[in-house]
Amino acid sequence: MDIQSVGEALIRPGQVLTDRSALSAAARWTQAVAEADGVCVLHLTPGADPCEIAMELREQGFRASPNHVFAGQPLFFGGPASRPFPVKPVHYRQGRSRSPVTIGLLDTGVARHPWWANSGWYTELGPESADATEGGQAGHGTFVAGLLLRQAPGASLRVSRVLDANGVGDEASVVRALHRMRQLPLQVLNLSFGGHTFDDRPPPLLADALGSMPDTVAVACAGNTGSERPFWPAALTGVVAVGAVDPTEQRRAPFSAHGSWVDACARGEWLTSSFLERGEFDGYATWSGTSFATALVAGAIADAAKERPVHDAVKGLLHLEGARQIPDLGVLVPSSL
Repeated sequence: MDIQSVGEALIRPGQVLTDRSALSAAARWTQAVAEADGVCVLHLTPGADPCEIAMELREQGFRASPNHVFAGQPLFFGGPASRPFPVKPVHYRQGRSRSPVTIGLLDTGVARHPWWANSGWYTELGPESADATEGGQAGHGTFVAGLLLRQAPGASLRVSRVLDANGVGDEASVVRALHRMRQLPLQVLNLSFGGHTFDDRPPPLLADALGSMPDTVAVACAGNTGSERPFWPAALTGVVAVGAVDPTEQRRAPFSAHGSWVDACARGEWLTSSFLERGEFDGYATWSGTSFATALVAGAIADAAKERPVHDAVKGLLHLEGARQIPDLGVLVPSSL
């Protein structure tokens, strides 16, 4: 699909997201409606401005937004976060530990890998959850999955593919995936993607979808923008926003977004994890980005939730007395990976 730039935000041209209550009010601008899984996508008449229409609907009290484009966050042109690099195989076995915790993973999908080939959660995945093999961010979800499982041994994953092989998706796809996942008993949700909104305000449909999962802790990347501008869904109230530090865990990684809205941070440079078997890659890679710092924090929360309710696990991890704070990045969550 086409992508339109509005300021530093990206949207799908000619589309507005609403719930059913706004359909009548938006009828004069609407050419067609696609309704599924809790969200209506209005396809607008030619020439209609989705940002202006979303603002007008909001002024009338309706929940509406343009269909914002989101992307996975190793993208940082000219820096180490831009692409994965091949590494030698990493020998890792989860052992016999079992965890009652389930982590929801919305990403590019997950490919078959020796670390989990025989795991129960992986054998239940359908072809619609498989990672792509070609594309700028093919393997992103597989990389994140490895970090999650090494941080939270024995946990299970529930996978939904919302990003394409180039790491690009949109708000409508994410809201629909969340609508389907809210019926599952998830303790943690990993969202290693995001973007800006056209007006820097919270995207209401996405906020509603996450708010409908009160028993789940959502952990999202702060973005590789190197700026303080709010990045969504990480900046939403109730979401754990994660920035990245360098390999010494002493300083902010140069690409990491930062600011008072960032809650936690973890190492985000030169991490090694599971990857695809393609070209020069033998199933393993090293990669950088707030996407991957997010997986370390989400995994740490999931591991702590083995013994206590997940919201208590978050409080214990992020509000621990004496925990290190990194300026504009929140609490540092150390990693042994």
